Amino acid sequence: MRASAADVDADTGIKKMREGIKEASSENLLTPRFYTTDFDEMERLFSNEINPNLDETEINAILNEFREDFNQKHFVRNDAFKAAADNIKGEPRRIFIEFLERSCTAEFSGFLLYKELGRRMKKTAPAVAEIFTLMSRDEARHAGFLNKAMSDFNLALDLGFLTKNRQYTFFQPKFILYATYLSEKIGYWRYISIYRHLQANPNEQLYPIFQYFENWCQDENRHGDFFSAILKARPEMINTFEAKLWARFFCLSVYVTMYLNDHGRSEFYESLGLDTTKFNMHVIHQTNKTTATIFPQVIDTYNPEFKERLDKLVGINSKLAAIGKSSDSDVMKNLARAPLFAGFAAELIGLLAMKPIDAGSVDITGVPESDPAFMY
Repeated sequence: MRASAADVDADTGIKKMREGIKEASSENLLTPRFYTTDFDEMERLFSNEINPNLDETEINAILNEFREDFNQKHFVRNDAFKAAADNIKGEPRRIFIEFLERSCTAEFSGFLLYKELGRRMKKTAPAVAEIFTLMSRDEARHAGFLNKAMSDFNLALDLGFLTKNRQYTFFQPKFILYATYLSEKIGYWRYISIYRHLQANPNEQLYPIFQYFENWCQDENRHGDFFSAILKARPEMINTFEAKLWARFFCLSVYVTMYLNDHGRSEFYESLGLDTTKFNMHVIHQTNKTTATIFPQVIDTYNPEFKERLDKLVGINSKLAAIGKSSDSDVMKNLARAPLFAGFAAELIGLLAMKPIDAGSVDITGVPESDPAFMY
């Protein structure tokens, strides 16, 4: 059933729930997800009585930094936002809205997870609970700022509707820790890299939101440092053979997801004057360097085989997308997809089988910025 003209945005063809509210994009393996976990087990992980390795001095230092709320007055809009949005027309406008939606959904996902963790841990680990609550404050601020930006394009998200109706993915607590650490750190490198590029190329600054990325990304950085402290307190998550396997798996999952997502909408990055491939490889290299300070093993992202297999995945993913858009029957589509799925799986297995780099250190001093320029 086709959407009526009243249900579609006239400028972009994007479906609307109602006037001014965008219909959320369909969920798939590459879209931002909402997460839930075993909250009882998470409480035990952070219990001061059960977890003697938790460094309370470090946790309290992190808590005091969050209480400072350095970005409390940072996210203040001005008239330039709406004016810039009005000047973005046609396909670039649709792509921009898609970028804002994905970013908003990801930030809001963090808000929901951190808020619930903060609520559940008040009795067992009050300091950690407050940190989670303050991180949810940051994520809510980010999501709200992004959603307000979407309203500049006359298509905001109904976040309340998403909370109640979006599917939640269950992750074990240790997987939550690996995934959120990587999410926060790769978010830092994405934001700071875009910010630095646009500072050097101000004519590419299509929309004012990017001017906020320098301070914004420090929230992501602080969140990641908190998860570093938590991982240090659980030796079984960073010192065992199993931990090495999971570390590589989550690094690969995050890197592949970003690479495929960004290459599926490379027009957005090109509109900012970025080369999508070079930008992605830079972010992956820098995130991998940061992650190597805590994860026991990381992917060898400088191995030429790594990028070769990523590019093959992009090609396969493009073919799968084309099949999905074709007018063929479902049976014919599934037949056409089968060999592509096999090829996709083979490339992923090949990436996992690459010789990893042994890493890991508890001497964490923050994000290494010895190489802030793009590493092409």
